[in-house]
Amino acid sequence: MTWIQSLLLGILQGLTEFLPVSSSGHLTILSHIFGLSGEENLTMTVVLHIATVLSTLLILWKEVVWIFKDIFSKQSWRSYNGLNDGTRYAINILISMIPVAIVGFCFKDKVEAIFGSGLLIVGIMLLITAALLTFSYFARPRQKEQISGWHAFIIGIGQAIAVLPGLSRSGTTIATGMLLGDKKEKLAQFSFLMVIPPVLGEALLDVKDIAEVGLSTAMSGISITALLVGFIAAFITGCLACKWMIHIVKKGKLIWFAIYCAIVGILAICFGL
Repeated sequence: MTWIQSLLLGILQGLTEFLPVSSSGHLTILSHIFGLSGEENLTMTVVLHIATVLSTLLILWKEVVWIFKDIFSKQSWRSYNGLNDGTRYAINILISMIPVAIVGFCFKDKVEAIFGSGLLIVGIMLLITAALLTFSYFARPRQKEQISGWHAFIIGIGQAIAVLPGLSRSGTTIATGMLLGDKKEKLAQFSFLMVIPPVLGEALLDVKDIAEVGLSTAMSGISITALLVGFIAAFITGCLACKWMIHIVKKGKLIWFAIYCAIVGILAICFGL
C-alpha cells in the first residue's frame, strides 16, 4: 500500500465514519479499486478506527467530561429516575451497547460468512441506508428532550444491524432515533458517543486477527509511513466531519445523503454483478 492510497483511505474513513454513507462500504469499494489484500486492509482498518475514535473524543470532549463528572459526583447513583443527567446518559450508552455486543461476540463471524463484503452486498446495504434516511427525513418527530433507556436500546439494535458492510452506522442510529421521535440536536451527539465502545471493541477483535496471521504478515504490504499518513488523514477529516454532521442533523438535511447512497449503491451493484 502506497502512502497516497493510505491518504485517500484515511480521508474517506474520516469523512464516512460520521457522515451517514457507510465507512465500511466505501472502504470496501476503494480497497477493491486499489486491489488491496485482506491483511493490508485489516491493519489499516484498526489504525483508521482508532483515529476516528480520537477525533470524536476531541470534538465532544466537553460532553465526555460532563458525563464522567456526573458519574463520579457524590449523588450520581440512585434509582434510574433519580440519577443525574450525565450518569443516566452513560447508562443509556451502556444499554445501547447490548445488541451490538451480542452480535459482535456471538454472530460476527457468521454474519461475515453469510453476507461477505463484496460490492453486491455493499450496494444493497447502501440502498437500505438511503431508504432509512429518506424515511427519517419525511418523519415528523415529537422532538423529545431526553433519549430514554428504551429508545437507547432500540437505537442500539440499529447499530447492531449496521455491522453489515454498506449499512451506515451513524445513518442507521440517527434515522432510528428520529423515527422514534427523539430530538435531532441530541441524536448526533449520542450516536457518535455510543459508537466509541463498539468501535474500540471491534478494533481489539481485529488486533486478535492480526495476531493470528502474524504481525509480519499483516505489515508485509504496508509501511509505518503509510499507517501514519492514514491515521493523520482520518483524524483531521474525522474532526471536520464530526462537527459538520452535528450541524447537518440539527438542520435535518439528511435527504441529500439518501440520494448519494442510492447512486453509489446502484453503481456498486452494477459493478458487483
